[in-house]
Amino acid sequence: MSFQRTILTGICILLLSCGQQNPELVEPPDSGTPLRLRLLTATQYANSITHLFGADVSESVLPPIPPMDRTDGLLASGATLVGVTSDQISQIQLAAARIAELVVDEEHRDFLIPCRPESVNGPDAGCASLFLSATGRLLQRRPLTDDRLVELVDIADYAATETEDFYDGLALALEALLISPEFMFIMESVEPDPEQPERLRLDDYSLASRLSFLLWNAPPDDVLLSSAASGELHNNQGLKNAVDRLLSSERLQDGMRAFFDDMLAFDEFDSLAKDPVVYPMVTGTTLEHAREQTLRTIIHHLLVEDADYRDLFTTRDTFMSMPLATVYGVVAGEGWTPFEFDYDSPRIGLLTQVSFLAANSHPVRSSPTLRGRALRERFLCQRVPDPPPNVDFSLLEEAEHATTARERLSVHNSNPSCAGCHLITDPMGLSLENFDGAGIFRQSENGAELDISGELDGIFYEDISGLANALRNHPKLSACLVNRLYAYGTGGAVSLRYDRDSLRWLEQEFVAENYRFRALLRTLVLSEAFSSVRPIPVAESGTIASL
Repeated sequence: MSFQRTILTGICILLLSCGQQNPELVEPPDSGTPLRLRLLTATQYANSITHLFGADVSESVLPPIPPMDRTDGLLASGATLVGVTSDQISQIQLAAARIAELVVDEEHRDFLIPCRPESVNGPDAGCASLFLSATGRLLQRRPLTDDRLVELVDIADYAATETEDFYDGLALALEALLISPEFMFIMESVEPDPEQPERLRLDDYSLASRLSFLLWNAPPDDVLLSSAASGELHNNQGLKNAVDRLLSSERLQDGMRAFFDDMLAFDEFDSLAKDPVVYPMVTGTTLEHAREQTLRTIIHHLLVEDADYRDLFTTRDTFMSMPLATVYGVVAGEGWTPFEFDYDSPRIGLLTQVSFLAANSHPVRSSPTLRGRALRERFLCQRVPDPPPNVDFSLLEEAEHATTARERLSVHNSNPSCAGCHLITDPMGLSLENFDGAGIFRQSENGAELDISGELDGIFYEDISGLANALRNHPKLSACLVNRLYAYGTGGAVSLRYDRDSLRWLEQEFVAENYRFRALLRTLVLSEAFSSVRPIPVAESGTIASL
């Protein structure tokens, strides 16, 4: 239908324009972040559909989200830099059409559509308006404008007249909502702060989205949108009430699982595999459970126990499943059960869990360098340079007499161009050599006893416990978590020029609260930095406003 193609063409143009980066700011503000424009992640897309239409509708469609580049340690920060190609727009449109088709079919319409048309054989503007107004508010995370609602009802009426089917018309209007930039992108809007007119802040609906996507990894629910409509989110007590409700919800665990899954780069598990000849006991299920074990450990420790974040690196408490028990050499029952390693066990903290050890190894062997690099980049926010393009690996390959990784790396690091970077990764990674490339404990390598002593930024130790404690007490550990959480919650990579003071203050508050993660979350979302927006050059403000 030409009318449908015209609508979709206009929407596609808008989507393409939304892939552009926001303009850079000129003057440094006192606090706050840039105005963000970011694409929904695949999980946020799925959660949006699930919470509005149900899991069966959501699971029938693969989220049509293009891949994102990890930026400053987070995929979420890469969401601000994603463009959308014409092929990807086609995928978005196909997914939208399928969702709309399911919502209006005979199986779903009775409980998803709150009204019945006077006749199913033609248009009913009243019923269409009721459904589209309520659904559009939740999908676009703010009420539809009057003009937009009229436009959508016109689409539904026109298509219903052409097809002689009310539900076909309603499906086309819903499809237009699902493909719109206002749904596919988290589009923030600003307003002057009444108490400081020279400053900008997020409007109520944009603040509601920031809160919800951080804490629940999902769009605002009806209650939060109602709080935004009433202006409560810019009232100190109203904001505290809203935040405390979000923090007390079981959905907080979903939101924080998404954050730590991103922070730990667990998306790598989607393509991770081990050589079945070398590690026959490590299957796809084993690796899937390794990822789940670490997330369960983190969430239980931080949200259920409300314990010190640093103790994640020295705790012996975790969860165990039967597929993992084989790798760990322990006994486990059905399903997931709490588990505590013995005091004299080499398993201590996150670094000795299979997720960290297996993900940061090669398919057939361990890798001290990969493990040391992951430790620095993921937990200390210290970027390790990539190897030079002309690096010579021949010495490493020719070290036939070497029986352990320490000996092989010693030969390799005789090359001055390699030694510098390896000095900041290998000492920690070599301390984990008691675990092979699948994370299975071993006493020796090729019959040779392993030397697992090491050093982390001036702290020397003799064993794995020493490494765990050195990392737990590292001064950059808490600062890195604050950095990643701030970037994740505000929708983009931090800028040391603009965000240094906010990050330092948040870390001080984190320390004052004895490194409690719940307290850090609450401090962040209640802070002025979370809701404030840096000034936008007047000449360019129309570009953002027009999106």
